[in-house]
Amino acid sequence: MRVLLVNPEMPPSFWSFRESCKLLGRKTLLPPLGLLTVAALLPQEWEFRLVDLNTRNLSPADWQWADLVMITGMIIQREGVLNLIRQAKALGKTTVVGGPYVTSTPQEAQAAGANFVVRGEGETVIPQFLSALREGKAGGLIQEGSKPDMSISPVPRFDLLTLDDYVTMSIQTSRGCPFDCEFCDIVSLYGRKPRYKEPDQVIAELEVLYRLGWRRVVFVSDDNFIGNKKHARAILAPLTAWMKSHGEPFGFITQASVNLGHDVEMIDLLTDANFNHIFLGVETPEPEILSRNQKYQNLKEPLGPSLETIGANGLSMVASFIIGFDHEATGAGDRICDFVEKHHIPLVMLNLLQAPPQTRLWKRLQQEGRLLDLQTTGDSYGLDLNFIPTRAAAEIVGEYVDAIDRLYEPVAYLGRTYRFYLNMRPTRRALGQAPKSKTAPARPAQRFDSAWFKGTCSDWKALLTSIWRQGILAPHRRQYWRQLLGIYRQNPSRLKSYLAACVMGENLFPLRREILQKWRGM
Repeated sequence: MRVLLVNPEMPPSFWSFRESCKLLGRKTLLPPLGLLTVAALLPQEWEFRLVDLNTRNLSPADWQWADLVMITGMIIQREGVLNLIRQAKALGKTTVVGGPYVTSTPQEAQAAGANFVVRGEGETVIPQFLSALREGKAGGLIQEGSKPDMSISPVPRFDLLTLDDYVTMSIQTSRGCPFDCEFCDIVSLYGRKPRYKEPDQVIAELEVLYRLGWRRVVFVSDDNFIGNKKHARAILAPLTAWMKSHGEPFGFITQASVNLGHDVEMIDLLTDANFNHIFLGVETPEPEILSRNQKYQNLKEPLGPSLETIGANGLSMVASFIIGFDHEATGAGDRICDFVEKHHIPLVMLNLLQAPPQTRLWKRLQQEGRLLDLQTTGDSYGLDLNFIPTRAAAEIVGEYVDAIDRLYEPVAYLGRTYRFYLNMRPTRRALGQAPKSKTAPARPAQRFDSAWFKGTCSDWKALLTSIWRQGILAPHRRQYWRQLLGIYRQNPSRLKSYLAACVMGENLFPLRREILQKWRGM
Protein backbone atom coordinates (compact mmCIF):
# COMPACT_ATOMS: atom_id res chain seq x y z
CA MET A 1 0.00 0.00 0.00
CA ARG A 2 1.37 3.39 -1.02
CA VAL A 3 0.11 6.18 1.24
CA LEU A 4 0.23 9.87 0.33
CA LEU A 5 0.11 12.00 3.49
CA VAL A 6 -0.94 15.59 2.76
CA ASN A 7 -0.92 18.65 5.00
CA PRO A 8 -2.82 21.63 3.50
CA GLU A 9 -1.28 25.06 3.27
CA MET A 10 -1.64 27.20 6.38
CA PRO A 11 -3.26 30.60 5.67
CA PRO A 12 -1.30 33.65 6.84
CA SER A 13 -1.65 34.20 10.58
CA PHE A 14 0.32 35.21 13.64
CA TRP A 15 1.90 31.74 13.64
CA SER A 16 3.10 31.96 10.04
CA PHE A 17 6.25 33.84 11.08
CA ARG A 18 6.84 34.39 7.38
CA GLU A 19 9.73 36.81 7.76
CA SER A 20 11.56 34.57 10.23
CA CYS A 21 11.18 31.65 7.85
CA LYS A 22 12.56 33.73 4.97
CA LEU A 23 15.43 35.15 6.97
CA LEU A 24 16.42 31.71 8.26
CA GLY A 25 16.15 30.14 4.83
CA ARG A 26 13.31 27.81 5.90
CA LYS A 27 9.94 27.25 4.24
CA THR A 28 7.59 27.05 7.21
CA LEU A 29 7.50 27.01 11.00
CA LEU A 30 6.31 23.56 12.10
CA PRO A 31 5.94 20.06 10.64
CA PRO A 32 2.59 18.18 10.58
CA LEU A 33 3.15 16.11 13.74
CA GLY A 34 -0.26 14.42 13.46
CA LEU A 35 0.53 12.93 10.03
CA LEU A 36 3.94 11.77 11.24
CA THR A 37 2.25 9.98 14.14
CA VAL A 38 -0.37 8.43 11.83
CA ALA A 39 2.42 7.13 9.59
CA ALA A 40 3.99 5.44 12.61
CA LEU A 41 0.65 3.82 13.52
CA LEU A 42 0.08 2.29 10.08
CA PRO A 43 1.71 -0.99 8.95
CA GLN A 44 5.39 -0.22 8.50
CA GLU A 45 5.70 -2.42 5.42
CA TRP A 46 3.55 0.18 3.61
CA GLU A 47 5.23 2.95 1.62
CA PHE A 48 4.78 6.57 2.71
CA ARG A 49 5.23 9.91 0.99
CA LEU A 50 4.66 13.15 2.90
CA VAL A 51 3.66 16.30 1.05
CA ASP A 52 3.45 19.39 3.25
CA LEU A 53 1.91 22.06 1.03
CA ASN A 54 3.61 24.68 3.17
CA THR A 55 6.95 23.45 1.79
CA ARG A 56 6.20 22.11 -1.71
CA ASN A 57 3.41 21.53 -4.22
CA LEU A 58 1.58 18.31 -5.00
CA SER A 59 2.63 16.96 -8.38
CA PRO A 60 0.68 14.73 -10.79
CA ALA A 61 3.29 12.08 -10.03
CA ASP A 62 2.38 12.22 -6.33
CA TRP A 63 -1.29 11.61 -7.09
CA GLN A 64 -0.50 8.84 -9.56
CA TRP A 65 1.83 7.10 -7.08
CA ALA A 66 -0.73 6.93 -4.27
CA ASP A 67 -3.07 4.05 -3.48
CA LEU A 68 -4.43 5.86 -0.43
CA VAL A 69 -4.54 9.61 0.36
CA MET A 70 -4.61 10.72 4.00
CA ILE A 71 -5.33 14.39 4.79
CA THR A 72 -5.29 16.29 8.05
CA GLY A 73 -6.05 19.86 9.04
CA MET A 74 -7.13 22.37 11.65
CA ILE A 75 -10.17 24.62 11.26
CA ILE A 76 -8.00 27.39 9.83
CA GLN A 77 -7.02 24.92 7.03
CA ARG A 78 -10.67 24.13 6.19
CA GLU A 79 -10.62 25.32 2.57
CA GLY A 80 -7.38 23.46 1.89
CA VAL A 81 -8.76 20.22 3.35
CA LEU A 82 -11.96 20.40 1.29
CA ASN A 83 -10.09 21.24 -1.93
CA LEU A 84 -7.77 18.27 -1.45
CA ILE A 85 -10.73 15.94 -0.87
CA ARG A 86 -12.34 17.13 -4.12
CA GLN A 87 -9.10 16.66 -6.06
CA ALA A 88 -8.63 13.16 -4.69
CA LYS A 89 -12.23 12.24 -5.49
CA ALA A 90 -11.87 13.53 -9.06
CA LEU A 91 -8.82 11.28 -9.48
CA GLY A 92 -10.59 8.28 -8.03
CA LYS A 93 -8.35 8.01 -4.97
CA THR A 94 -9.47 6.47 -1.69
CA THR A 95 -9.32 9.35 0.78
CA VAL A 96 -9.05 9.33 4.56
CA VAL A 97 -9.47 12.64 6.42
CA GLY A 98 -8.79 13.32 10.08
CA GLY A 99 -7.50 15.99 12.42
CA PRO A 100 -9.11 18.69 14.59
CA TYR A 101 -11.26 20.20 11.80
CA VAL A 102 -13.17 17.06 10.88
CA THR A 103 -13.23 15.84 14.47
CA SER A 104 -15.29 18.94 15.30
CA THR A 105 -17.30 19.16 12.06
CA PRO A 106 -17.22 15.96 9.97
CA GLN A 107 -20.19 16.75 7.75
CA GLU A 108 -18.38 19.01 5.27
CA ALA A 109 -15.62 16.48 4.61
CA GLN A 110 -18.23 13.77 4.01
CA ALA A 111 -20.16 16.06 1.63
CA ALA A 112 -16.94 16.87 -0.26
CA GLY A 113 -16.47 13.17 -1.00
CA ALA A 114 -14.05 11.77 1.59
CA ASN A 115 -14.26 7.98 1.75
CA PHE A 116 -13.31 7.70 5.41
CA VAL A 117 -13.73 10.48 7.96
CA VAL A 118 -11.98 9.69 11.23
CA ARG A 119 -12.88 11.60 14.38
CA GLY A 120 -10.49 11.43 17.30
CA GLU A 121 -6.90 10.52 18.06
CA GLY A 122 -4.90 8.23 15.82
CA GLU A 123 -3.97 5.69 18.47
CA THR A 124 -7.70 4.86 18.79
CA VAL A 125 -9.09 5.38 15.29
CA ILE A 126 -6.29 3.99 13.09
CA PRO A 127 -6.84 0.39 14.34
CA GLN A 128 -10.55 0.80 13.52
CA PHE A 129 -9.70 2.12 10.07
CA LEU A 130 -7.38 -0.82 9.38
CA SER A 131 -10.12 -3.22 10.46
CA ALA A 132 -12.52 -1.54 8.04
CA LEU A 133 -10.01 -1.97 5.20
CA ARG A 134 -9.53 -5.64 6.02
CA GLU A 135 -13.30 -6.10 5.98
CA GLY A 136 -13.44 -4.57 2.50
CA LYS A 137 -15.38 -1.46 3.47
CA ALA A 138 -15.20 1.38 0.97
CA GLY A 139 -15.79 4.18 3.45
CA GLY A 140 -17.58 5.45 6.51
CA LEU A 141 -17.37 7.55 9.64
CA ILE A 142 -14.94 6.22 12.24
CA GLN A 143 -15.12 7.61 15.76
CA GLU A 144 -12.99 6.96 18.82
CA GLY A 145 -14.74 5.17 21.66
CA SER A 146 -12.39 6.48 24.33
CA LYS A 147 -9.29 8.59 24.69
CA PRO A 148 -6.11 6.56 24.20
CA ASP A 149 -3.40 6.04 26.77
CA MET A 150 -0.41 7.89 25.35
CA SER A 151 1.98 5.21 26.53
CA ILE A 152 0.96 3.33 23.35
CA SER A 153 1.82 6.26 21.08
CA PRO A 154 4.74 5.44 18.74
CA VAL A 155 7.74 7.57 17.83
CA PRO A 156 6.54 9.79 14.94
CA ARG A 157 8.06 9.15 11.51
CA PHE A 158 10.37 12.17 11.55
CA ASP A 159 12.40 10.52 8.79
CA LEU A 160 9.65 11.43 6.29
CA LEU A 161 10.49 15.14 6.70
CA THR A 162 12.96 17.30 4.86
CA LEU A 163 14.31 18.81 8.06
CA ASP A 164 15.79 21.93 6.48
CA ASP A 165 12.30 23.05 5.44
CA TYR A 166 11.34 23.78 9.06
CA VAL A 167 12.27 26.34 11.69
CA THR A 168 11.32 24.04 14.56
CA MET A 169 10.49 20.38 15.16
CA SER A 170 7.55 19.18 17.28
CA ILE A 171 7.04 16.53 19.90
CA GLN A 172 4.17 15.96 22.31
CA THR A 173 4.34 14.58 25.85
CA SER A 174 0.66 14.91 26.83
CA ARG A 175 -2.82 15.65 25.50
CA GLY A 176 -5.72 17.33 27.24
CA CYS A 177 -5.97 20.09 29.80
CA PRO A 178 -7.26 20.03 33.41
CA PHE A 179 -8.83 23.48 32.97
CA ASP A 180 -12.14 24.03 31.20
CA CYS A 181 -12.18 27.55 29.76
CA GLU A 182 -15.51 28.14 28.00
CA PHE A 183 -14.05 29.38 24.71
CA CYS A 184 -11.29 26.77 24.30
CA ASP A 185 -11.66 23.66 22.13
CA ILE A 186 -8.91 21.61 23.79
CA VAL A 187 -11.33 19.89 26.18
CA SER A 188 -13.86 19.12 23.41
CA LEU A 189 -11.08 17.65 21.25
CA TYR A 190 -8.79 15.95 23.76
CA GLY A 191 -10.64 15.83 27.06
CA ARG A 192 -10.20 17.40 30.45
CA LYS A 193 -8.22 14.49 31.88
CA PRO A 194 -4.63 14.84 30.62
CA ARG A 195 -2.88 11.73 29.37
CA TYR A 196 0.87 11.35 29.29
CA LYS A 197 3.80 9.73 27.57
CA GLU A 198 6.42 8.06 29.72
CA PRO A 199 9.74 9.91 30.08
CA ASP A 200 11.59 7.23 28.12
CA GLN A 201 9.17 7.72 25.20
CA VAL A 202 10.01 11.42 25.13
CA ILE A 203 13.74 10.75 25.24
CA ALA A 204 13.36 8.17 22.45
CA GLU A 205 11.76 10.80 20.21
CA LEU A 206 14.55 13.27 20.92
CA GLU A 207 17.12 10.57 20.18
CA VAL A 208 15.56 10.04 16.75
CA LEU A 209 15.65 13.77 16.00
CA TYR A 210 19.24 13.91 17.22
CA ARG A 211 20.31 10.98 15.02
CA LEU A 212 18.59 12.57 12.02
CA GLY A 213 20.81 15.62 12.55
CA TRP A 214 18.37 18.11 14.07
CA ARG A 215 20.16 20.74 16.19
CA ARG A 216 17.66 23.55 16.54
CA VAL A 217 14.43 24.34 18.39
CA VAL A 218 11.88 21.71 19.44
CA PHE A 219 8.30 22.72 20.19
CA VAL A 220 6.77 20.62 22.97
CA SER A 221 3.22 20.96 21.69
CA ASP A 222 1.36 19.92 24.84
CA ASP A 223 -1.84 21.84 25.47
CA ASN A 224 -0.51 22.70 28.94
CA PHE A 225 2.91 21.27 29.79
CA ILE A 226 2.49 22.04 33.50
CA GLY A 227 -1.14 20.86 33.67
CA ASN A 228 0.23 18.06 35.84
CA LYS A 229 3.38 19.29 37.54
CA LYS A 230 4.31 15.79 38.68
CA HIS A 231 4.39 14.71 35.05
CA ALA A 232 6.33 17.83 34.03
CA ARG A 233 9.00 17.12 36.67
CA ALA A 234 9.17 13.47 35.63
CA ILE A 235 9.94 14.60 32.06
CA LEU A 236 12.29 17.45 32.96
CA ALA A 237 14.66 15.44 35.16
CA PRO A 238 15.77 12.91 32.49
CA LEU A 239 15.45 15.52 29.76
CA THR A 240 17.92 17.81 31.52
CA ALA A 241 20.38 14.96 31.98
CA TRP A 242 20.00 13.91 28.33
CA MET A 243 20.53 17.46 27.11
CA LYS A 244 23.70 17.90 29.12
CA SER A 245 25.09 14.53 27.98
CA HIS A 246 24.44 15.45 24.33
CA GLY A 247 25.91 18.95 24.45
CA GLU A 248 22.53 20.74 24.68
CA PRO A 249 21.58 20.28 21.01
CA PHE A 250 18.04 21.71 21.31
CA GLY A 251 16.22 24.70 22.67
CA PHE A 252 12.61 24.13 23.71
CA ILE A 253 9.33 26.01 23.44
CA THR A 254 6.08 24.93 25.04
CA GLN A 255 2.63 26.05 26.18
CA ALA A 256 1.65 26.52 29.81
CA SER A 257 -0.90 28.23 32.02
CA VAL A 258 -0.11 31.53 33.73
CA ASN A 259 0.03 29.83 37.14
CA LEU A 260 3.57 28.90 36.13
CA GLY A 261 4.40 32.35 37.52
CA HIS A 262 3.55 31.08 41.03
CA ASP A 263 6.20 28.34 40.87
CA VAL A 264 9.75 29.61 40.49
CA GLU A 265 11.11 26.13 41.12
CA MET A 266 9.27 24.89 38.01
CA ILE A 267 10.56 27.85 36.00
CA ASP A 268 14.09 26.95 37.07
CA LEU A 269 13.57 23.32 36.04
CA LEU A 270 12.35 24.47 32.63
CA THR A 271 15.24 26.83 32.01
CA ASP A 272 17.75 24.25 33.25
CA ALA A 273 16.44 21.89 30.55
CA ASN A 274 16.93 24.69 27.99
CA PHE A 275 13.32 25.79 27.61
CA ASN A 276 13.58 29.39 26.50
CA HIS A 277 10.09 30.40 25.27
CA ILE A 278 6.65 29.79 26.74
CA PHE A 279 3.22 30.44 25.22
CA LEU A 280 0.77 31.74 27.82
CA GLY A 281 -2.99 32.21 27.58
CA VAL A 282 -3.54 35.49 29.43
CA GLU A 283 -6.76 36.31 27.48
CA THR A 284 -7.71 39.51 29.36
CA PRO A 285 -6.45 41.55 32.33
CA GLU A 286 -10.06 41.87 33.60
CA PRO A 287 -10.87 39.48 36.49
CA GLU A 288 -14.64 39.59 35.93
CA ILE A 289 -14.28 38.51 32.29
CA LEU A 290 -11.84 35.75 33.27
CA SER A 291 -14.33 34.48 35.82
CA ARG A 292 -17.24 34.52 33.34
CA ASN A 293 -15.17 32.37 31.00
CA GLN A 294 -14.06 29.96 33.74
CA LYS A 295 -10.41 30.95 33.32
CA TYR A 296 -9.99 30.50 37.05
CA GLN A 297 -6.30 29.58 36.92
CA ASN A 298 -5.58 33.20 35.94
CA LEU A 299 -7.35 34.51 39.05
CA LYS A 300 -5.39 32.75 41.79
CA GLU A 301 -2.65 35.38 41.84
CA PRO A 302 -2.36 38.84 40.24
CA LEU A 303 -1.65 38.38 36.54
CA GLY A 304 0.96 41.09 36.09
CA PRO A 305 3.35 39.93 38.83
CA SER A 306 2.97 36.32 37.64
CA LEU A 307 4.08 37.28 34.14
CA GLU A 308 6.92 39.41 35.46
CA THR A 309 8.13 36.48 37.59
CA ILE A 310 8.21 34.22 34.54
CA GLY A 311 10.23 36.74 32.54
CA ALA A 312 12.55 37.80 35.34
CA ASN A 313 13.56 34.20 35.93
CA GLY A 314 14.67 33.45 32.41
CA LEU A 315 11.72 32.52 30.17
CA SER A 316 10.80 34.57 27.13
CA MET A 317 7.09 34.53 26.44
CA VAL A 318 4.34 34.86 23.87
CA ALA A 319 1.22 36.15 25.65
CA SER A 320 -2.17 35.56 24.05
CA PHE A 321 -5.11 37.97 24.49
CA ILE A 322 -8.69 37.96 23.19
CA ILE A 323 -11.11 40.78 22.38
CA GLY A 324 -14.85 40.18 22.05
CA PHE A 325 -15.93 38.40 25.23
CA ASP A 326 -19.51 38.74 26.44
CA HIS A 327 -20.11 41.68 28.80
CA GLU A 328 -16.80 43.24 27.84
CA ALA A 329 -16.98 47.01 28.26
CA THR A 330 -15.91 49.55 25.67
CA GLY A 331 -12.15 50.12 25.72
CA ALA A 332 -11.07 46.48 26.13
CA GLY A 333 -8.37 46.95 23.48
CA ASP A 334 -6.86 49.91 25.31
CA ARG A 335 -6.92 48.02 28.60
CA ILE A 336 -5.02 45.12 27.02
CA CYS A 337 -2.47 47.50 25.51
CA ASP A 338 -1.98 49.32 28.82
CA PHE A 339 -1.47 45.98 30.60
CA VAL A 340 1.06 44.80 28.01
CA GLU A 341 3.01 48.06 28.24
CA LYS A 342 2.95 48.10 32.04
CA HIS A 343 4.40 44.59 32.24
CA HIS A 344 6.68 45.03 29.19
CA ILE A 345 5.55 41.91 27.30
CA PRO A 346 7.24 41.91 23.86
CA LEU A 347 5.48 39.20 21.84
CA VAL A 348 1.69 39.44 21.99
CA MET A 349 -0.80 37.36 20.05
CA LEU A 350 -4.06 39.30 19.86
CA ASN A 351 -7.20 37.43 18.80
CA LEU A 352 -10.75 38.30 17.86
CA LEU A 353 -13.00 35.88 19.71
CA GLN A 354 -14.55 33.14 17.62
CA ALA A 355 -16.68 30.30 18.95
CA PRO A 356 -15.00 27.03 17.91
CA PRO A 357 -17.42 24.17 17.13
CA GLN A 358 -18.44 21.91 20.01
CA THR A 359 -16.95 24.14 22.71
CA ARG A 360 -19.11 25.15 25.65
CA LEU A 361 -19.14 28.69 24.25
CA TRP A 362 -20.40 27.43 20.88
CA LYS A 363 -23.15 25.37 22.52
CA ARG A 364 -24.25 28.25 24.76
CA LEU A 365 -24.39 30.71 21.88
CA GLN A 366 -26.32 28.18 19.82
CA GLN A 367 -28.88 27.80 22.61
CA GLU A 368 -29.16 31.58 22.87
CA GLY A 369 -29.69 31.92 19.12
CA ARG A 370 -26.53 34.00 18.72
CA LEU A 371 -24.47 31.80 16.40
CA LEU A 372 -24.20 33.14 12.86
CA ASP A 373 -24.14 31.06 9.69
CA LEU A 374 -20.67 32.45 9.10
CA GLN A 375 -18.16 29.58 9.00
CA THR A 376 -15.76 29.44 11.92
CA THR A 377 -12.34 30.02 10.37
CA GLY A 378 -10.02 29.98 13.36
CA ASP A 379 -8.42 33.08 11.83
CA SER A 380 -8.47 36.25 13.94
CA TYR A 381 -7.17 38.28 11.02
CA GLY A 382 -10.35 37.73 9.01
CA LEU A 383 -11.80 40.64 11.04
CA ASP A 384 -15.16 38.98 11.62
CA LEU A 385 -17.05 37.21 14.40
CA ASN A 386 -19.14 34.06 14.00
CA PHE A 387 -21.63 35.11 16.67
CA ILE A 388 -23.69 38.10 17.79
CA PRO A 389 -21.71 39.82 20.58
CA THR A 390 -23.08 41.74 23.55
CA ARG A 391 -21.78 45.04 22.16
CA ALA A 392 -21.51 46.32 18.60
CA ALA A 393 -19.38 44.05 16.41
CA ALA A 394 -17.93 47.06 14.58
CA GLU A 395 -16.76 48.52 17.89
CA ILE A 396 -15.05 45.24 18.85
CA VAL A 397 -13.28 44.88 15.50
CA GLY A 398 -12.26 48.55 15.55
CA GLU A 399 -10.72 48.14 19.00
CA TYR A 400 -8.94 45.01 17.82
CA VAL A 401 -7.39 46.80 14.84
CA ASP A 402 -6.41 49.80 16.98
CA ALA A 403 -4.76 47.47 19.50
CA ILE A 404 -2.82 45.67 16.73
CA ASP A 405 -1.70 49.08 15.48
CA ARG A 406 -0.49 50.03 18.92
CA LEU A 407 1.07 46.73 20.01
CA TYR A 408 2.92 45.94 16.77
CA GLU A 409 4.17 49.48 16.16
CA PRO A 410 8.00 49.13 15.92
CA VAL A 411 8.96 51.79 18.49
CA ALA A 412 6.53 50.40 21.07
CA TYR A 413 7.56 46.80 20.35
CA LEU A 414 11.28 47.50 20.68
CA GLY A 415 10.72 49.50 23.87
CA ARG A 416 8.86 46.61 25.53
CA THR A 417 11.49 44.15 24.32
CA TYR A 418 14.26 46.24 25.84
CA ARG A 419 12.57 46.54 29.22
CA PHE A 420 11.68 42.84 29.27
CA TYR A 421 15.25 41.60 28.73
CA LEU A 422 16.79 44.28 30.89
CA ASN A 423 14.74 42.89 33.80
CA MET A 424 15.54 39.23 33.08
CA ARG A 425 18.10 37.60 35.36
CA PRO A 426 21.48 36.82 33.78
CA THR A 427 22.00 33.36 32.36
CA ARG A 428 23.26 30.59 34.62
CA ARG A 429 26.55 30.65 32.78
CA ALA A 430 26.98 34.33 33.59
CA LEU A 431 25.87 33.87 37.20
CA GLY A 432 27.90 30.76 37.75
CA GLN A 433 25.01 29.17 39.64
CA ALA A 434 21.28 28.50 39.47
CA PRO A 435 18.90 31.19 40.78
CA LYS A 436 17.29 30.49 44.13
CA SER A 437 15.06 33.45 44.93
CA LYS A 438 11.57 34.20 43.65
CA THR A 439 12.71 37.45 42.13
CA ALA A 440 15.63 38.16 39.88
CA PRO A 441 18.78 38.33 42.02
CA ALA A 442 20.93 41.41 42.23
CA ARG A 443 23.26 41.28 39.28
CA PRO A 444 26.87 40.47 40.14
CA ALA A 445 29.79 41.69 38.12
CA GLN A 446 29.47 39.60 34.96
CA ARG A 447 31.79 38.30 32.38
CA PHE A 448 30.42 38.48 28.86
CA ASP A 449 28.67 35.23 27.95
CA SER A 450 30.48 34.13 24.81
CA ALA A 451 28.01 31.27 24.25
CA TRP A 452 25.77 33.64 22.32
CA PHE A 453 28.24 33.62 19.42
CA LYS A 454 27.16 30.05 18.59
CA GLY A 455 24.82 30.05 15.61
CA THR A 456 24.35 28.88 12.04
CA CYS A 457 24.95 30.94 8.92
CA SER A 458 21.19 31.41 8.59
CA ASP A 459 21.04 32.71 12.17
CA TRP A 460 23.66 35.31 11.35
CA LYS A 461 21.93 36.22 8.10
CA ALA A 462 18.68 36.83 9.98
CA LEU A 463 20.47 38.94 12.56
CA LEU A 464 22.34 41.03 10.01
CA THR A 465 19.16 41.60 7.99
CA SER A 466 17.37 42.74 11.13
CA ILE A 467 20.23 45.11 11.97
CA TRP A 468 20.12 46.52 8.44
CA ARG A 469 16.36 47.05 8.54
CA GLN A 470 16.01 48.34 12.10
CA GLY A 471 19.45 49.82 12.77
CA ILE A 472 20.13 51.47 9.39
CA LEU A 473 16.95 51.96 7.35
CA ALA A 474 14.28 52.43 10.02
CA PRO A 475 13.32 55.88 11.36
CA HIS A 476 13.69 54.44 14.89
CA ARG A 477 17.35 53.44 14.31
CA ARG A 478 18.62 55.68 17.12
CA GLN A 479 16.40 53.81 19.57
CA TYR A 480 17.66 50.50 18.18
CA TRP A 481 21.33 51.30 18.80
CA ARG A 482 20.69 52.97 22.15
CA GLN A 483 18.86 49.92 23.45
CA LEU A 484 21.39 47.49 22.00
CA LEU A 485 24.15 49.32 23.87
CA GLY A 486 22.04 49.34 27.02
CA ILE A 487 21.54 45.56 26.98
CA TYR A 488 25.23 45.02 26.25
CA ARG A 489 26.23 47.12 29.23
CA GLN A 490 23.59 46.15 31.77
CA ASN A 491 22.62 42.54 31.00
CA PRO A 492 25.10 41.21 28.43
CA SER A 493 24.31 37.52 28.86
CA ARG A 494 20.80 38.22 27.52
CA LEU A 495 22.05 39.97 24.39
CA LYS A 496 21.39 36.95 22.16
CA SER A 497 17.82 36.59 23.41
CA TYR A 498 17.23 40.32 23.02
CA LEU A 499 18.49 40.33 19.44
CA ALA A 500 16.38 37.26 18.62
CA ALA A 501 13.32 39.13 19.90
CA CYS A 502 14.23 42.11 17.70
CA VAL A 503 14.31 39.74 14.72
CA MET A 504 10.89 38.38 15.74
CA GLY A 505 9.53 41.88 15.38
CA GLU A 506 10.10 41.58 11.65
CA ASN A 507 7.07 39.27 11.57
CA LEU A 508 4.79 41.63 13.44
CA PHE A 509 5.52 44.88 11.61
CA PRO A 510 4.27 43.70 8.16
CA LEU A 511 1.36 41.88 9.83
CA ARG A 512 0.33 45.20 11.37
CA ARG A 513 0.42 46.88 7.94
CA GLU A 514 -1.66 44.12 6.35
CA ILE A 515 -4.36 44.25 9.02
CA LEU A 516 -4.57 48.05 8.85
CA GLN A 517 -4.85 47.92 5.06
CA LYS A 518 -7.57 45.29 5.24
CA TRP A 519 -9.52 47.33 7.81
CA ARG A 520 -9.28 50.49 5.72
CA GLY A 521 -10.48 48.60 2.66
CA MET A 522 -13.59 47.18 4.39
